[in-house]
Amino acid sequence: MITDWDGAYANGAYIADADAIVDGWKERADATRARHSPQTVRTGRESRQFFDLYSPEHPSSGLTIIVHGGYWMAFSGRDFAHLVEGPLAAGQSVAALTYTLAPEARIAEITGEIVHAVRVAAERIAGPIRLIGHSAGGHLVTRMVCEGALPPDIAARIVHVVSISGVHDLRPLLRTRMNETLRLTREEAIHESPALLAPIHGARVTCVVGAEERPEFRRQNALLANIWTGLGAETRAVELPGVNHFSIIAGLESRDGALTRLLLE
Repeated sequence: MITDWDGAYANGAYIADADAIVDGWKERADATRARHSPQTVRTGRESRQFFDLYSPEHPSSGLTIIVHGGYWMAFSGRDFAHLVEGPLAAGQSVAALTYTLAPEARIAEITGEIVHAVRVAAERIAGPIRLIGHSAGGHLVTRMVCEGALPPDIAARIVHVVSISGVHDLRPLLRTRMNETLRLTREEAIHESPALLAPIHGARVTCVVGAEERPEFRRQNALLANIWTGLGAETRAVELPGVNHFSIIAGLESRDGALTRLLLE
């Protein structure tokens, strides 16, 4: 039985050189943005309602949408710009989303922002759509393929969703100190938990987690793949050896990275 819920969802404290890993993200993200000069697309009036759209050298083979993590409270899509490199090299147009953070926005409101951003991106880029998100972003991309989230025509274009270290049942967060910022109620936690909702029929979802991650993240990863299999989705749970909650995302930084390969399969 878990008694220390703050510890269960802590990551940096259990990762060697965590600060150095995070500091390295900015350098690589800045280099990616300078190299590719993305187009900024506004999705609303608020300052964080936008995405950066990266275009491949050759005609696009489809759209990949990346949703950043940070427990719905930190970072932006630009902080993880280096994660577009793998899908972009594979010929994908890539939209790196930024959204309003808690406490300014509740998780249900963030979900609404992501829905709108996906709609805007889908209107700009034709072809199949892939969604991939890390941590809180893993929650948000799976939330997009819950029944009723997206218009049917856009939902029908989604060929694969990859949740990296996602949190799919939000109820445990009610017991953490971070909920002072998230302000989740029990009703909202239930309504916004993909594991407690039904997926669109035939949704293809891969839940991937690092084998060196906290036990609670490994449990959450297996949970969604298990329960959605019984609700008409095509799911699988993958544990990647030798990576933790921070190092796992490097698998999107190249065409041959583990996450890029999973996404494009």
